[in-house]
Amino acid sequence: MNAIWSGLRALLATPTSPHETRGSSILRPTVFGATDGLVANVCLIMGVAGASFEDPHAVVLAGIAGLVAGSFSMAVGEYVSVRSQHELLEYQIELQRRQLRQTPDQERAILVEIYTSRGLSRSDANFVADRFLANPKRALATFVREEIGLSAKTMGLPMTAAAGSLLAFAVGASVPLVPFVLFAGTTALATSIAATLTALFLVGLGVSRLTHRHPFRSGLRQAGLGLLAAAVTYGVGALLGTAVR
Repeated sequence: MNAIWSGLRALLATPTSPHETRGSSILRPTVFGATDGLVANVCLIMGVAGASFEDPHAVVLAGIAGLVAGSFSMAVGEYVSVRSQHELLEYQIELQRRQLRQTPDQERAILVEIYTSRGLSRSDANFVADRFLANPKRALATFVREEIGLSAKTMGLPMTAAAGSLLAFAVGASVPLVPFVLFAGTTALATSIAATLTALFLVGLGVSRLTHRHPFRSGLRQAGLGLLAAAVTYGVGALLGTAVR
């Protein structure tokens, strides 16, 4: 729980610089979870509503099933994904540690080539490589970052990613579902669509705060894609419902 709360605080905290990305490890699963919850469940609900609009119980049951199944699917997927990245990082660190111990000259040459390819002169690259290699711990961290391109800081924690995805999906998926619990008929349908589009627009605004993109454009992109997906699934559901009848 401490990891989850620290990740949320990092996401909500005011950046200390324009390059601050402290919340990036939880931003992706949270935004993806909320967006997926909104779009997946509104599509499921619209598809069922299109096929059997006169049966509100079927719509509600489909929405609840989509919320529960999707939430746990997202959590498991994020946990396995981030855990696998950490396992890969752990393997690469151990491999790099052995290489530094067994073939130090070869590893030094690799580091020199990396820095010369980035514009340093051969003498400067040799100087920088020697400074890094003088400290084994710093040398290991440098190789993992420069040669392998992995970072535990940007990966985040498996449990944080899983919990963030589960909660975000559940909240997102509840938005198109609640109107069908409270209302019936066209009122429920219209309210569900309006609430989902509003929520997607707000998610887009939130993302724009972190990505520094145009907020209105980001919001419209999220809402527009969600509306398109909902319209397609409603149409498919209506066609299938007519064909089955």
